[in-house]
Amino acid sequence: MTSPSSSISDTVGVMYLGNMVEYAETEKIFANPLNPYTQALFSAIPIPDPDVKINRIILKGSIPNPADPPAGCKFHTRCEKCMKVCEYAEPKWKEVEPGHYCACHLYNSPEEQKEAEAQVRE
Repeated sequence: MTSPSSSISDTVGVMYLGNMVEYAETEKIFANPLNPYTQALFSAIPIPDPDVKINRIILKGSIPNPADPPAGCKFHTRCEKCMKVCEYAEPKWKEVEPGHYCACHLYNSPEEQKEAEAQVRE
C-alpha cells in the first residue's frame, strides 16, 4: 500500500491506550505493519479507488477503559491473535528488524517467551 503520510513524515509511531506499539520509517511500517493493532488501523485507511478491495480488519471484543486498562498487553481484549501470555504479561518494546520497533508477544524470542510465561504462572 502506498503511504498517505510519506510526504508528511519520515517515521511513524503507532500508539494504543497511551503506549507506543510500533515505530519505524514510514515506508517500512506501511509495507510491513507488525503489531496487530497497526495492521487493523492501516486496514481502515480509505483508498480512493472503487475498484480496489481492502481486507478490512474488524476489531471485536470489548474496548478497554483508558482510566483502568487491562493487565498485560492493553490490546489483548480486541486482538484476534491474542495468546494467554498477552492477558498477563506486558509485551516488551524491541527492535524486531533493523529500524522497526514493536511491542508484541508475537515477536518474543524463546527466552522472552519463557520469561513472559513465568509471569502468567505467578
